[in-house]
Amino acid sequence: MGVRDDDDLAPALAAAQRGEETGFSALWLGLNPQLLRYLRVLVGENAEDVASETWLQAARDLRTFRGEVPGFRVWLFRIARNRAIDELRRMRRRREDPYDTGAHEQLGSTEDAEGVAFDRLGTGWALAVIATLPPDQAEAVMLRVVAGLDVAQTAQVLGKRPGAVRVAAMRGLRRLATHPQVLARAKTRSGMPWVQPEGV
Repeated sequence: MGVRDDDDLAPALAAAQRGEETGFSALWLGLNPQLLRYLRVLVGENAEDVASETWLQAARDLRTFRGEVPGFRVWLFRIARNRAIDELRRMRRRREDPYDTGAHEQLGSTEDAEGVAFDRLGTGWALAVIATLPPDQAEAVMLRVVAGLDVAQTAQVLGKRPGAVRVAAMRGLRRLATHPQVLARAKTRSGMPWVQPEGV
C-alpha cells in the first residue's frame, strides 16, 4: 500500500489519537513506505531500524500531537530526521570502534524483501542516485518529491526557511537531471517524471 490521501488518513489519525490500534496501523500502512524511502537516502541499510524507532516514538508521543494529517506528516518526518541524525552519529562511532569493523559489512550482505522489490521497480536505483546529492539537496528532494510535503512542511521538518528549501530542491533536481546515471538511463527509457525542476 502506498501514499494515501490526507482525507483517507484523517479518520485513522483521530482513531489513533483515541488510542485505537487500528487507527495507528492505518497511519503506518499509509505513511511508512514514504518514510522508508526518505530514510534510505539518509541512513541506507539502517532505514528500517530508524523507521521502527520513529514509529515507536510517534506511538508514545501521539497523545501530545495536536493537528490534522498534514501536520502529522511534518511531525512524523521531523521525528524520523532526528532519529536518522542519531543513527548517523552511532554509525560514525561504530566505524571508529576497532572491535566492530565487520558489523557494517555483515549488515549489508543481506537484502530485505522490500529492498529487492524496490530495486526491481527502479526505486532502489532512484534512491541511490538521490543519495549522491549533497545532504541538504537530497533531503529536500526526498521530502518534496517522494514524500509529497509542500515547501512550508519541508521547511518545518528541516528547520529551514521555505526559500532555502526551494533552492535546495531546485539545485538537487537540476543535478539529478544532469547526473551521468540518469542521462545513461534516459537513453534506454523515455521520461524520468521525478526529475522535473518545475514547480519546486
